[in-house]
Amino acid sequence: MHLSTVRRLFALLGAAAWFALLLCLPAAAARRRLLYVAEPGIRSDVQWGGVGVLVFDMDHGHKFVRRIPTIETPAGETPEPVKGVCACAKTGRLYISTTKRLLCMDLGTEQLLWNRTYEGGCDRMAITPDGALLYVPTLEGPSWHVVDGRTGDLVATVRTDSGSHNTAIGLDGRLAYLAGLKSPLLPVVDTKTHAVVRTVGPFSNVIRPFTVNASQTLVFVNVNERLGFEVGDIKTGKVLWQVDVPNGVKGAVKRHGCPSHGIGLTPDESQLWLSDGHNQRIHVFDARQMPPVWVASIPLRDQPGWVTFSLDGRFAYPSTGEVIDVRSRQIVARLTDEQGRPVQSENLVEIDYDGDRPVRNGDQFGLGRSRK
Repeated sequence: MHLSTVRRLFALLGAAAWFALLLCLPAAAARRRLLYVAEPGIRSDVQWGGVGVLVFDMDHGHKFVRRIPTIETPAGETPEPVKGVCACAKTGRLYISTTKRLLCMDLGTEQLLWNRTYEGGCDRMAITPDGALLYVPTLEGPSWHVVDGRTGDLVATVRTDSGSHNTAIGLDGRLAYLAGLKSPLLPVVDTKTHAVVRTVGPFSNVIRPFTVNASQTLVFVNVNERLGFEVGDIKTGKVLWQVDVPNGVKGAVKRHGCPSHGIGLTPDESQLWLSDGHNQRIHVFDARQMPPVWVASIPLRDQPGWVTFSLDGRFAYPSTGEVIDVRSRQIVARLTDEQGRPVQSENLVEIDYDGDRPVRNGDQFGLGRSRK
């Protein structure tokens, strides 16, 4: 056999061997981004998604994937409204608070790990990035429960006497921000000592939803009576600016009793988005300058009470169930359940997967994530 023929034969055999080897290798782990929506997420109203956790595929038009059961409602009783949702990809857990309890779910098995009740009920909570601790407000009560993220055991109590309601924790996990329905002051708590180390404010009225930038220098808050927001300096505790929607019209709202209930920063902190209940709109502000300046308004199908964003900043999620492309400000999808019914919720969070392993999670507060 000629030498060149032998070389060609070995080349062909080598290619065949490599092809066979590739066929035997496992497929590359699929990257997935899923949106978890806790229901009922608009008070106890089951018409907007029923009861449970609805999962949507963010990479394929936010198509409905499945429904995860949570707790059954006894016959003749009203479902417990969901008050908050958070997750920790590091520990593989999802947490849901209702007015009465805190639920912990394993993201791998989607099984309920524990169901705990605490004195005074629960409200909108937050979790440290390592999943070790949750700060869980009592239901408009005097204090926050500090809860072990693994067991659900109570490890400390932080008393503020402020009508505990909304909670956020900075991206580095060092500070927790505790807003109450009865106070214009925002207490800031050291998560190692559980002690209040400073307060921000007083703002012009009691604090409603709020968000914090990544450097934890600024807090943006909704307050009662203002169609707009106020900005506080976390380091000095001073209120810096009060910003109103230009030519904004205040009027009756279905829920929450305040003109603006819902505020969030895009992850790159270039924009601030604001809910407007009466006018059924989201207002967009340029946050690259301070104070932020209004640039656009987006009509919605219902009155929004919350807004947050995908981790990559591509999508905005008002509580009314629209999916908005942040760059174009166009509605690109509307969340619907397995029967094609509209879905609405103030309680949703993104969780990203590498194969079946959760690797990253967002938050429901629209926290800034810019590391500049």
